[in-house]
Amino acid sequence: MKPYFAAFPLGVATVLSLTTAVYADQWIQIEAQPTLTQATEAARGYALEFPNVVGFNLSGRWHAIALGPYATEAEAESARQALRASGRIPGDSYLTEGENFRQPFWPVGVDLTSLTPSPAPAGIEVTPLEGIPTEATDSAEATIETTVEEAAMAPIADETPAEARRSERALSREDREALQVALRFAGVYNSGIDGAFGPGTRRAMSDWQAQNGYEATGVLTTRQRGEVLAAYTDVMDSLGLAPVVDDVAGISITLPQGLVEFDAYAPPFAKYKSKDDSGVKVMLISQSGDAATLGGLYEIMQTLEIVPMDGPRSRDSNSFTLTGTNSRITSHTEARLINGTVKGWTLIWPRGDEKRHQMALNAMQSSFAPVDGVLPDAYGDGAEQDVDLLAGLEIRRPEKAGSGFYVSADGAVLTSAELVDSCGRITLEDSYTADIAATDGGMALLRPQEPLAPIAFAEFDSHLPRLQSEISVSGYAYEGRLGAPTLNYGLVAEHGGLNGESDLLRLAMTTLPGEAGGPLLNGAGAVVGMLAAKDTLAEAQARDLPEDVAFAYDMEKLATFLSANGVSVAASETLGSDKSDSELVRMGRDMTVLVSCWN
Repeated sequence: MKPYFAAFPLGVATVLSLTTAVYADQWIQIEAQPTLTQATEAARGYALEFPNVVGFNLSGRWHAIALGPYATEAEAESARQALRASGRIPGDSYLTEGENFRQPFWPVGVDLTSLTPSPAPAGIEVTPLEGIPTEATDSAEATIETTVEEAAMAPIADETPAEARRSERALSREDREALQVALRFAGVYNSGIDGAFGPGTRRAMSDWQAQNGYEATGVLTTRQRGEVLAAYTDVMDSLGLAPVVDDVAGISITLPQGLVEFDAYAPPFAKYKSKDDSGVKVMLISQSGDAATLGGLYEIMQTLEIVPMDGPRSRDSNSFTLTGTNSRITSHTEARLINGTVKGWTLIWPRGDEKRHQMALNAMQSSFAPVDGVLPDAYGDGAEQDVDLLAGLEIRRPEKAGSGFYVSADGAVLTSAELVDSCGRITLEDSYTADIAATDGGMALLRPQEPLAPIAFAEFDSHLPRLQSEISVSGYAYEGRLGAPTLNYGLVAEHGGLNGESDLLRLAMTTLPGEAGGPLLNGAGAVVGMLAAKDTLAEAQARDLPEDVAFAYDMEKLATFLSANGVSVAASETLGSDKSDSELVRMGRDMTVLVSCWN
């Protein structure tokens, strides 16, 4: 048996002899398209319904989609009438001998010399045509009705393994390489793209057949090859990967232009926004600078909402990469130092679309190249300044932030338990990730995931401060917005809480929530307590407290908690020698740390 595409089941079976130069048999041309992409999509759609679809290149830029071949004009006309009557082909479809057809483009690798019409099902007659003798005995109307009914029930024939091998041999090297690329996209092939169908390719073909409900022969039929390629080309078409040369930013790169379009320049970024609600965004990075500029950009990028916190990241003196993933997006950034400029890109992609994401990512990585040009320091929207925005991009802010202070040489931090409650991630100074080692009685002990070497850590004075003596609290009153802790002054009003709590100090001072967890210092700069979260204590009292009332956990409570959790308390050596305001500010700044809670 010769390999064939089954023709629409009308007429008498006739073996045709075709050549690749002139197609002298009867065809039904159902439409023509101006581009190969449009024509391939149309042919693929018809092939889902008809087994005998062939796409041909025409002269110029047009491409025809045809059904056939048919042995006689009568058979072709009967098929055309039946299909038109049922609305399955356009009303302006017409018969042709294919004199204008050139090289076929669909199905990939089709061997025209092997195409033969299929036999008509039993009882199907050919519709009579005026002036053309036939063996029809029924009216055209009855024939069309029966033909449509039988055609819907007729199985679609496919090639045998031997026929598939013969049609496979007609594939060019480019066709074979394209098939390997499509098999790789399908997730069944992971070897080189060489056009050689060795054991690895055969195994991939067999795996694809098994996954898609076909007999696992290891040799794809023409129809199966079409399915593999269609799945790949559909995705490629949707991405619209095409090169972009941005002369303003000085970057050449391939972008998924089916999903993004240029938006604006906002140094150091050239922004490409989502097209048609794709959710995909691209930023090209371009600025003058050196290694310090590159390092600064690395730190800044990690503060942006578009770079989620979870994911691998690496940096050396000349480049960095950042990958971040959350429940909504995956973001990948690459930047490098190139001849006095920092250039790179960021790709932001919605979660749940991993195959297309990987294809776009690979294309951008392999195509990125610097060209002449660099964005100025300020350009359009980039000249607008906002503390919560970087070049129009929202800076990620923690859910809450406040104060803590170092209590050991390896960077352990004491803070308010309320501050770190229910945090997905805790950071110190926005840079170092920390874990909760212990909590108790409103206090929390944090340990950094990497040992730190703080400038200073707390030295404690075990003596209770005198009533009405001046004390100060070092803390991030404005939750880090000022970039450094402030010193707040007050007086010791009582050794105890309002309900007689012996481990509290009542203070006469006005505080802000961000200062909770900060160290309470005496005049000599020694730590005598930790400012408690006022709101938590007020809730326990079931009262609204005056603004100038605050509380601190005393030294005995802190020492007991720290010792129980492996932290040795260091005693102050500066007893009795009061410090100047500037010295107190310095001492407080050196031991106080910004604690941030992220979710």
